[in-house]
This record gives sequence, structure tokens and C-alpha cells, in this order.
Amino acid sequence: MITREDAYVLLCEYNKEPFHIRHAETLEGVMRYFAEKLGYHDEADFWAVVGLLHDLDFEMFPDEHCVKTAEIMRQRGLPEKFIHAVASHGWGLCNIDAEPVHEMEKILFATDELTGLIWAAALMRPSKSTLDLELKSVKKKYKTPTFAAGCSREVIERGANMLGWELDYLIEQTILAMRTLEHE
Repeated sequence: MITREDAYVLLCEYNKEPFHIRHAETLEGVMRYFAEKLGYHDEADFWAVVGLLHDLDFEMFPDEHCVKTAEIMRQRGLPEKFIHAVASHGWGLCNIDAEPVHEMEKILFATDELTGLIWAAALMRPSKSTLDLELKSVKKKYKTPTFAAGCSREVIERGANMLGWELDYLIEQTILAMRTLEHE
């Protein structure tokens, strides 16, 4: 496995833009939150590092997203279980055949786009925070296709369906997960 510290160094080797690094750290925290909430306490570090590295290649190789990440990780001797978990968020979106199977992979798939939409909604608020952001505010923005247009509602809904969760539950839990990151 790879430590959080080594994963962060790897992330910064391929990502320089603060936005991409912040997004990676957001997914790291969201994945840790869900691991703890769903009873995967022993796997929380694994879930978090998967979240941290999920877009490893996106800044430098957007046209080879997920494919290049798998290549980089294999060159570094990372286990196939880890590579599959990271790549699974691109299933059906990138040129990679890594269907989300484990609950963790489905959560990564569902929350990757959703976190972007939630941050965009939070930034519209006077507080610029998720701490006072409510489900109804996100749902209102969610229904406006031009708001955070780069965040695919189809992917978010497919992720919720994979998990067997109602969309409202997924959004609400992701808001709560993101609130835990506000102190950082």
C-alpha cells in the first residue's frame, strides 16, 4: 500500500493547480467520512488515499484520464486492488474497464462530481461554507442545468442508483462529509 504522505507527494508530482489539489483533499476527506460512517473503520486510510489519488492524472493527461493513473500506479508497484478502486470512478466515462464493485468504489463514483456541485453551491452563499448549507439549497441549484454545468447530474444519479440510495440521502450525507473538512 501507499502511505498518505507518499500519496500526497505523488499527487503533487502530477498536480500543481491548487484547485486540483483541493479537490483531491476534499475527496480524501469525504471518503474517510463514509468509511467511518458505514463501518469500514479498518479501511478508512485506504478509502481516504483512494480519494486523494482518484484524479492523479487529470491535470497533466486529461485525454488519458484513469488510464494514465493506472499506468503510473503500476510502474510504482501499487496493488491492483488499489488501482481498480482509483480507476473505477471513471467507469463509463473514460477509456477504462474498471466497474465500481465495492461500496467504496461506488461512493467515489457518486461523490466525485457531487462534491464539485456542493462546493459551487456553498460558494454562492454569504458564508462561502458548507457549515450552513442545507439539502434544499443544493437541490435548487442541482435542478438548474447551467449551475456547475461541468458536474454531471447523470453521473451523480448513476452513483446513487449503484449504491441503492435516494439522491437526497447521497447529497445530504456528502454535505455532512464536507462539513467535517471545513476546519482545514
